[in-house]
Amino acid sequence: MKLISSMLIASSVLVGSSAFAAQTFQMAHNAAEGNPKWEASEKFAQLVEEGTNGEIKIDVGGNAQYGDDVEALTQMRLGTLAFSANSQGTTSSVVPQFAVLGLPFLFDSLPDAWRVMDGEVGDELKKMAEEKGLVLLALWDNGIRNVSNNKHPINEPRDLKGLKIRTPPDEMTVDIFESLGANPTPMNFSELYIALQQGVVDGQENPLMNIYSSKLHEVQKYISMTGHKYESTPVLMSKMVWDTLSPEYQAVIVDAAEQAGEFNRQASLAADEELRGKMEETGVKFNDIDKPAFVEATAGVYDAWREKYPELVDLVVKEARGDAQ
Repeated sequence: MKLISSMLIASSVLVGSSAFAAQTFQMAHNAAEGNPKWEASEKFAQLVEEGTNGEIKIDVGGNAQYGDDVEALTQMRLGTLAFSANSQGTTSSVVPQFAVLGLPFLFDSLPDAWRVMDGEVGDELKKMAEEKGLVLLALWDNGIRNVSNNKHPINEPRDLKGLKIRTPPDEMTVDIFESLGANPTPMNFSELYIALQQGVVDGQENPLMNIYSSKLHEVQKYISMTGHKYESTPVLMSKMVWDTLSPEYQAVIVDAAEQAGEFNRQASLAADEELRGKMEETGVKFNDIDKPAFVEATAGVYDAWREKYPELVDLVVKEARGDAQ
């Protein structure tokens, strides 16, 4: 009896200790090394490991190592991937309301966008994401976007007419470029460099940090500072995986995502200030645009999206203008 009792005690100790064995989860993103998304993802993993005393480790796979954004969303909803620093456009294929943050010329600066996302708008998006099996941990930054191409500078909307512009698989971005007379061509980011190099598309649109870190400026002659839309980086977690964790670990993960997000945002802000000069040194030609003409040309996009999501569009526009303060 004593031997059996001792064996049961030993067994219970082993079972108890295995419950606290370190777990390793994967995190996917599509950014290149040196991009603020890459750096913030690594910081997030570090903070989670520290905050859980090593009980949770995160293996970060950049450059779409664990799948592109579309694949990451599918895997998270199935519970086979834990985390993704995804893209706003791709996330909107599952939660369409995320696209509203990209209404044309909505934000004049990155801090304006952050203020809106950190308020009631972000709270609403969290609820909508959870309905789709995703936990929105934080909204990191993916910058205000500009157009590059190999044909000519873009000064007025008519300069985009007929140009084949790569866009994310995002209905909002497609609507904007159709309203400007371009030929929007949705394509995964991982395919973009080759597509530009081979002339499959004439140009693309991204914040300067993405253009630079992925070396797109090496295969583009012109960058026009259109500032036509903002994009966030939704940091998402599988709801199925989330539900397996204790409230204490859930709190650590949210806090780590927010801390890494602040790091990401400041790096993004610095990139916009630094990278234009670096790319001009390589021979890329920059130009500014006739902004009022672009605002007028894209006004119909607001009407179309207000028909789909009237309450959310009105809320975003109100908070962007500061009417809520």
